[in-house]
Amino acid sequence: MASTKLPWLNPAIAVGGLSPLLLLAVQGAQGQLGANGIEFALNQTGLFALAVLVGSLACTPVRLVTGWTWPARIRRTLGLLAFTYAAAHFLTYAVLDQGLDVRAMAEDVFTRPFITVGFTALMLLVPLAVTSTNTWVRRLGFPTWQRLHRLAYVAAVLGVVHFVWRVKKDVTEPVLYGAVLALLFAVRVGEALRKRRALARERPA
Repeated sequence: MASTKLPWLNPAIAVGGLSPLLLLAVQGAQGQLGANGIEFALNQTGLFALAVLVGSLACTPVRLVTGWTWPARIRRTLGLLAFTYAAAHFLTYAVLDQGLDVRAMAEDVFTRPFITVGFTALMLLVPLAVTSTNTWVRRLGFPTWQRLHRLAYVAAVLGVVHFVWRVKKDVTEPVLYGAVLALLFAVRVGEALRKRRALARERPA
């Protein structure tokens, strides 16, 4: 399994990942999103953005724990899908909810904390999406590129906070996402500590 190339995997992830967004757009155009279609679209795009972002962050921990190589192959696709849904979430807010009223949106960003953290998360995802190609990896150098892309964890944490502050009352779902993030981060920290101890043992006394 570890050596299988699976050339269909990324196309399948991309098609499957974009299908809910396409369905949402079709249903919205046909007026089938319920009494408050804008709120429904906001909720759905935001939830998908966070879920797929957490999924992209799970790829490396899953590889570390299981030894499988295929999760690393879909990490970039999942990251780009997360950005796509986050952008759709923002555009739904900006175009459909606010009617592209820049002044009203700016006021929201600076005075409503849950929108502030959500907008910050989106801004953090922009450079990650732009620099997701192999060309940018070579241009920045892998260590710098890797440090930059650790901002995905910050964006995910902000996404969870945005979710908590948006739902206000029943925070069960966003707390679950937060717990998963904490677990993924613990795996990464554990691996970093293991490597550090291994290097310390290899150094001459």
